[in-house]
Formats: sequence, C-alpha cells, structure tokens
Amino acid sequence: MRLRYACMGEVVGTYLLVLFGTGAVAVAVLTGALVGLWQVAVVWGFGATLAIYVTAAASGAHLNPAVSLAFALFRRQEFPLTRLFAYWGSQLAGAVLAGVTVFWAFGSLILRFEREQGLTRGASGSELSAMVFGEYFPNPAIFGAGAEAHALISPLGAVTIEAFGTAILVLVIFALTDSRNPRHASNPLVPLLIGFTIASLIALFAPLTQAGWNPARDFGPRLVAFVAGWDDVAIPGPSAGFWVYIVGPLVGGPIGAAIYQLVLRPRGQTSP
Repeated sequence: MRLRYACMGEVVGTYLLVLFGTGAVAVAVLTGALVGLWQVAVVWGFGATLAIYVTAAASGAHLNPAVSLAFALFRRQEFPLTRLFAYWGSQLAGAVLAGVTVFWAFGSLILRFEREQGLTRGASGSELSAMVFGEYFPNPAIFGAGAEAHALISPLGAVTIEAFGTAILVLVIFALTDSRNPRHASNPLVPLLIGFTIASLIALFAPLTQAGWNPARDFGPRLVAFVAGWDDVAIPGPSAGFWVYIVGPLVGGPIGAAIYQLVLRPRGQTSP
C-alpha cells in the first residue's frame, strides 16, 4: 500500500483510539459519569476496536509505535523497517490532534475541576487534572498526588509494568494476525478481541500506571498538556517519569512479539 495512504490511516486511527481513551478518562475524572474502572476500560477497548475496523485496510491499524516496532523487527515482509518512522510520526500526530480535541471539548470542565479541588495548573498536585491527558504512576485518581503516593511505585517498577502489559498486548496481536494461525486476521472478530485485550489490561493495571501501553497515546496528549499550562507536571512529570510511557512499551512490544514468533508460532506451514 502507498505510504501516504497508510500514514493517513495511522493518523485517523490513532486519533480515534486516543480520542475515545482520553475522552473516557476526562469524563470519569471531571464528571464522575463513568463509574468504576471497568467502564473506562470498556470505552478504551471499544474505541480501539472501532479504530482498527476503520483503518485496518489503509494501514494495517498499528496505531501504536510499540506495535509498529514489533512488526518492523519480526514481520518485515508485512511491514518494512523503512516505514517505521513515518508510522511513528503519523501516530504521534493523531494522538496530538486527539489531545487538542479533548482539551477543546472539556476545557471548561477542567477549569471547574481545578477550582473545586483547589489546584493550580502546573503546580504540584495538578496531576489530578493533567491525568486527563498524560499518565502518572500510581494513578492519581485512586492514590492522590502526594509524596506518599509517589513512594508506592518507583520509576523502575512503573516501566516494568508498562513493558509487561505491552508485551501481552503485542503477543495477542501477533497471534490474532498471524496467517499461520487457524484463527488469523480473516476473522472479523480480531479487532474486537484486540480491543477486549486492551480493556482487560487497563482493568488490571490502570491503578498502578494508568495503563498506557502506547507511547503515542501518552506523549501526544502530554504535549498538549505541557502547552496548555501544566508545564513540568506534564513534562518531565513527577520524578521525571514521562519516559516510562515511552521506554516501557518500546521494550515490551518486541518482547511479546518475540515470544510469539520464536516460541508459540505454528511451525511447518508456509505463510501466504
């Protein structure tokens, strides 16, 4: 497929994914209309499902730099390494646009939330509103944003969780999209199963790291928060921890792909 066409698919798909995901977080944090972690996770999962259905024909619907890296390393016939940076740029662009949309749609509610909570945007503690965009460890909505909360999970612990969750996600993606797998990509339920995997991982690990699994999903909206006045709270974040959401998935994604390709992939068959 033509690279320009594929990149547009990644922009649109990542935009939809991040719009549904960060929008769900915004609704939960700012209005309380989504009650319980599972409701937020389900919106994330269905958002991912719809984004994949919409853009899979255009780009393969990676929608995640960690997924693109895994494909570039382990399925080069499907995704040449030469396309990697173009996909990364497209994914980041889609995520930034989604962050701008959420800020535009929920801006007045963010201001109201900050007044009610006594928050000064960009000051310590404003992670409670910045979490609408970027992610923090542990989850400020559950544990707060003070020193006691920050002591619960170290940057090393957080990056390990992000790598672990992304490894599981990419393992599932590689299994579901493998032409050697009897249940491979021709199955129309594949996007739904990937979305359900994302929702399940969020339900398990969002209390710890907000469950990013996607560098573009975190860094794109985080850039919007930085420009919008959260400053150091957005980048580099408490404990300079924004790197966790980039490094963790980029390490974990290839690990999940390697486990599938080298250990679990069916042998003795030829890929079409």
